[in-house]
Amino acid sequence: MAIILKTTTPDKLLATFKKAIDENHISTWSNDKDRDFTHTPDQWKNKAWLRPHTKVGQLVFTIINQKDTKISSLLYAVYHGRFIESMLLHCDTLFSDGSATALPTSEDRIS
Repeated sequence: MAIILKTTTPDKLLATFKKAIDENHISTWSNDKDRDFTHTPDQWKNKAWLRPHTKVGQLVFTIINQKDTKISSLLYAVYHGRFIESMLLHCDTLFSDGSATALPTSEDRIS
């Protein structure tokens, strides 16, 4: 369950997204002290977190569950779909391709 954004500038992409949140251009996501992102509407806030990982040619986000809670398919779909939507809306010139894995990766924490 990872989001993979293909980019030649993963650090710039991450910094641009964070800046858009800090400047209130993005109000549906927040970034915490651990660098993780959560969806801010009341229904979804702090139900999970997306953790960024910069890699050569990619910015990858893995999902982290709430303590003692399993990530449901609905929660996965909402977090991944809406995060990719926000990236497309606010950072589309900084990546060439965005996707989400259908099943958990080894770096995801889902239960």
